[in-house]
Amino acid sequence: MDTIQTIMSRASVRQFSDKPIPYDTLDTILKAGMSGPSCVNAQDWAFLVAEDKLTLAKMADANGRPADPLRHAAAGILICGDLSRSFPPAKDYWIIDGAIAGQNMVLAAQALGLGSVWLGTWPEMDRVKNQSKLFNLPEHIVPHSVLALGYPAEDFKPREKTAPEGKVHWGKW
Repeated sequence: MDTIQTIMSRASVRQFSDKPIPYDTLDTILKAGMSGPSCVNAQDWAFLVAEDKLTLAKMADANGRPADPLRHAAAGILICGDLSRSFPPAKDYWIIDGAIAGQNMVLAAQALGLGSVWLGTWPEMDRVKNQSKLFNLPEHIVPHSVLALGYPAEDFKPREKTAPEGKVHWGKW
């Protein structure tokens, strides 16, 4: 799949088949996440991969009802910021760097025939604390978001995408 087609066809998938994801496919998705830019190349992200159904259910509980797709996913990736690596003059760039990594991973998943949905964690501090506690994360590792991944259920049909009016301005507002 070419890059533009991948971007334009990506959709949030919340229902997955039972088919497991091969290790090499997950590894490629993670490498795609790490291939994006980060502030001064700090690479201030870290990832936790879960494939166990009980763990995925606990991740869903930790993130609240919008994270229910994790219960049906083949894998979940907890994207975290690594504050020990963040850019000292502007430490909050880890948030942007995590978002870039997540975007690369959902696009890689799409290109590889998988479905995915991005599930927000940061800045909902109850979700951040719940994920931190669930995985006993060190203090310098901060949960950013969760990706639910899997092969789309057979009845999945993406919504048609339309560009909202007034979002693009050429040369002046």
